[in-house]
Amino acid sequence: MGLQFEQGEILLINKPYRWTSFDVVAKLRSLIRTHLQIKKIKIGHAGTLDPLATGLLILCTGKFTKRIDEFQGLEKEYTGIIRIGATTPCFDLEKKIDRELPFEHIKNEQIMDAVAKLSGTYEQLPPSFSAKKIDGKRAYKYARLEQEVEIKPRSVTVSGFEISRIDLPYLCFRISCSKGTYIRSIARDMGVLLGTGAHLTELCRTRIGQYHLRDAWEMENIEHLFDDNKRKYSE
Repeated sequence: MGLQFEQGEILLINKPYRWTSFDVVAKLRSLIRTHLQIKKIKIGHAGTLDPLATGLLILCTGKFTKRIDEFQGLEKEYTGIIRIGATTPCFDLEKKIDRELPFEHIKNEQIMDAVAKLSGTYEQLPPSFSAKKIDGKRAYKYARLEQEVEIKPRSVTVSGFEISRIDLPYLCFRISCSKGTYIRSIARDMGVLLGTGAHLTELCRTRIGQYHLRDAWEMENIEHLFDDNKRKYSE
């Protein structure tokens, strides 16, 4: 039996670099219209990934869009790279480096101490360049206009934080965390705790709850989803 897009499907997608999460949704909607001649269908994603991030995106179609909140609440896992000794306004590579700071003095023990302080449950300040809503408007819209607004910290839980490689100024990491955790903010906070600066240079979401990136479709192969469905919808 083919996929039942109208009744409801859960699709695991590996979001490509530079694609927005909405780009992935729009692409799938276009493919459904083109291949299956379904003009109107509900599709949504369960948790935004920044354009510069890659990795697991859960898409829900049809009646399963009602489960989006359920998926959004699941623990997430990421791998990536933090660069020590430089900052950007958005805490990642979307904006150019605005400050270069010394980092050669930093010891491995200091890095591990910072990791410990950024683990567990604590109040995290989201980036000004983020999709967080302030008075009904996305924070990044204020930031792009250079308008200062108050962004309140929120409680997040980092259940696992592992540094897998130290090659200063770069730190390779794996993080498991709760809904609403900004990995870019963890990078920024790492720099603050080390008495220098830091920003995120690479990020990949590898897991959402029990769903893993290894089981996800690549966008260049996504049309194969429809191979077994064309006959069903044309009959």
